[in-house]
Amino acid sequence: MGFLNNTTVTVDAILTKKGRELLAQGTNAFQITKFALADDEVDYRLFDTSHPNGSDYYGSVIEAMPLLEAFADENHIMRYKLVTLPKNTQKMPVINVSPGSITFTAVAGASAAPNVVTPSTTNANDNSYTFILKDQSIANMTVATAAGGGTTGATTPFFLGEDDAPNSKTLVAKTVNIGVVAVSKVQRTTLVIVGNDTGATTSLEIANNFIV
Repeated sequence: MGFLNNTTVTVDAILTKKGRELLAQGTNAFQITKFALADDEVDYRLFDTSHPNGSDYYGSVIEAMPLLEAFADENHIMRYKLVTLPKNTQKMPVINVSPGSITFTAVAGASAAPNVVTPSTTNANDNSYTFILKDQSIANMTVATAAGGGTTGATTPFFLGEDDAPNSKTLVAKTVNIGVVAVSKVQRTTLVIVGNDTGATTSLEIANNFIV
C-alpha cells in the first residue's frame, strides 16, 4: 500500500484477470459498466469552520490529504462507499445485526445448531436485506424469514474479489440461518449484509472451529 501524489489528476486501477483479457482484445471489448465511490481516506473531523481565512478554507486540510493507491483486498479498501439516498434524507441509515459474530465449536456427540442472523435498520426502514456469504465451504446459509416488499431507495454496490466470488452465496431475505460445515482446520469467512431499501451495509465474521 502507498500514497498517490494528489497534485495531479491520477487514475490508479488494478484489473482482474478477466479485465486484462478484455483489454488485450481491443476493439472496445473492455467497457466499465459499474463502479463504486468511497471516501476511506477522508477524516471529516478536519473540516475547520473556524479557519481564519474564511469558508473557502474550511476543507483545505481535507483537500490536501493524500489518496491511497489501488490494492485488491476489499476488506481494507472501499469500506466506506458513497451511497445515493432518497431526497430529504437527514440521517444515515445504520444496520445493526444480531449476533455480532458467529463461532462454531465442535461438541462431542452433538452437531452445532445454526445461528439465525437478524438485522435491523436504524434511522430508516429496510423491508429486506441482501446477504452475501463469501465462502460457503466454511459455513452454509439458508433463508430463515423470506423477504418482504419494498422498493430500492438507495444504492451501495458491493463487489467480490476473484478469490471470493466462486465460493460465495447470495440470498435476499429478512433473516437467514447460518449453519456449520465440517472442516479440517479452523477457518473464517465474512457475511456481508446490505439493506435493499436504504443501501446501508455491515458485515460480521464467522469462525468455524467445528473440526472433524
